[in-house]
Amino acid sequence: MAKKLTNSKLLITGGAGFIGSNLIEHFLKQNNEVVCLDNLSTGHKKNITPFLENKNFQFIEGDIRELDTCKKATAGCDYVFHQAALGSVPRSIKDPATTNAVNIDGFLNMLIAAKDENIKRFIYAASSSTYGDSKELPKREERIGRPLSPYAITKVVNEYFAKVYSELYGLETIGLRYFNVFGKNQDPNGAYAAVIPLWVKKLINHEQPVINGDGNYSRDFTYIDNVVQANEKAAIIPAKELLSNLEIYYKELSTEKGDEIKPPTCIMEVFNVAYGGNATLFELFDALKENLAKYDKAIADIEAIIGPKRQGDIPHSQASIGKAKDIIGYEPKYDAEQGIEIACEWYWNNIQ
Repeated sequence: MAKKLTNSKLLITGGAGFIGSNLIEHFLKQNNEVVCLDNLSTGHKKNITPFLENKNFQFIEGDIRELDTCKKATAGCDYVFHQAALGSVPRSIKDPATTNAVNIDGFLNMLIAAKDENIKRFIYAASSSTYGDSKELPKREERIGRPLSPYAITKVVNEYFAKVYSELYGLETIGLRYFNVFGKNQDPNGAYAAVIPLWVKKLINHEQPVINGDGNYSRDFTYIDNVVQANEKAAIIPAKELLSNLEIYYKELSTEKGDEIKPPTCIMEVFNVAYGGNATLFELFDALKENLAKYDKAIADIEAIIGPKRQGDIPHSQASIGKAKDIIGYEPKYDAEQGIEIACEWYWNNIQ
């Protein structure tokens, strides 16, 4: 099996965003031609500026809600890495209509374009929010709960659309359920900034971060390089090997559950992408302080403010990553502690 994705033409939607820009950097280094589609509503031109002079890079400023734009972007591509979406549970609660339009209408447009262009494989950003009110830990792909926000609903619908497109049209689709990804290029600004860059910026500025709700809420914080690896693994595993691995997996799952679960006859799977760890918000806060205090000792004395619980928040989230390991060969290299150390150095040098 190929160990790297090389000499291919890739479309990365949302490429000016956090995860997308890291994917672009990685795949350009491996002699791929990369097209980036982004409307810059939440992504930033600065994230792709280093690539603009690269002859193998093309930037299309456009919106996935426009089907013609999606078709233009996919033309001639071998693979699609669909990262474009409106993230944030609070944003979706405040404005469910726009979240729905981008995350569902836009997703469907991309599926249509990928099918029409005979894309080899469509890898898309799914979400741990899909698990909703499920209290099971760790979270396993086959058992989800009731979605708790409009954002979570859109991500559930994406998975159904992807599976239907695989069954009806033969488009190979793989969804990667990301768990609290952090690292280089993650935006600390704006009302819906993710917790790690938001807290880092406040600590650097000697401000008190707000821990919403119970600081004992826990998350599977996942360093960006693990996510890049999972995307590549999902793309390069040959279809025959993937289906064979799935057959073994579902046979074992049938034995475990006591009833027969038929393996899929086409590629339409989802995988958790995380490290498989579990850290509370209090533990995260202490780790950020400890690492940033290496650069500014005063940060060690900053205390957090306890704020109200946020609507739609899941108390605890931890991934089982056995399925991704067994089937696509995913092997995350960075636990949360290692990732936070690396990320804090980058944040210190880039977001002051």
